[in-house]
Amino acid sequence: MSDAQILPTHDWNGDSGDRWAANLERLDIMLKDFGHAAITAADAQPGEHILDIGCGSGTSTFVLAEQVGTQGYALGVDISEQLVAVASAATPDARPVEFRCADAATAPLPAQEFDLLFSRFGVMFFDDPVAAFTHMRGALKLGGRLAFVCWRGAQENDWVRLPMAAIRDIVQPVPADPNAPGPFAFGDRERLANILAAAGFTAIEITPFDTVISYGHGDTRDAAVDDALEMAFQVGPLSRALADQPDDVRAKAASAVRAAFAKRPGETSVQIDGAAWIVTARN
Repeated sequence: MSDAQILPTHDWNGDSGDRWAANLERLDIMLKDFGHAAITAADAQPGEHILDIGCGSGTSTFVLAEQVGTQGYALGVDISEQLVAVASAATPDARPVEFRCADAATAPLPAQEFDLLFSRFGVMFFDDPVAAFTHMRGALKLGGRLAFVCWRGAQENDWVRLPMAAIRDIVQPVPADPNAPGPFAFGDRERLANILAAAGFTAIEITPFDTVISYGHGDTRDAAVDDALEMAFQVGPLSRALADQPDDVRAKAASAVRAAFAKRPGETSVQIDGAAWIVTARN
């Protein structure tokens, strides 16, 4: 996941990766405040070496590379070939940053190489999170830092709550395990703290971060609401819930979801509520 993995945990080199790549601008606007808060918490310093986990198209990796400067180094890893290709193509020659298509949970990593492990919504998808974090901690220097942002619960995030509530009487939702790998796997603060402690991290701090998300954009109010609807149909749980539905059901769902977004404030964007954890720890 690339960062912000709103999409499902599978098919990142297929349709999911394609749809993420097609919506990069929208998604970066949506996730901007969260990424900024996580980068601030990470406090990257000149000369440091950084591993960006689930780097996606490199939005955060480039910022971190700028902070560590020419004497530092930033490596972004992601399982999506499409997104790594986008990031690599955008990399300036002079910047100390590179990208690799790899699963950070299992891929060989240099021992005690990095000062900072960072992620913007890229760590909630591991099948065995304790094993994954233990593996990644092995690449962290003694005293090194972990910093990431992850979603809180689905019901605290309007990008899920609004569209899924709107279609509740139209499409029967599939029950989901809240602890299964996926966007909200770390919604439970105590569970997240226990995972990191079991992986060997110390000085664990998990701080709530709430912000208003600009979801959907347009020159007019109607255009912004239309764009929000299109984005919901492109990425996120709504797109999966309606994937195999007939056209009449999809049309009915679209009308209901559009009405839900239209109730939110905003003129050239739809303003919705977002909730995440900012997490820091040490090796």
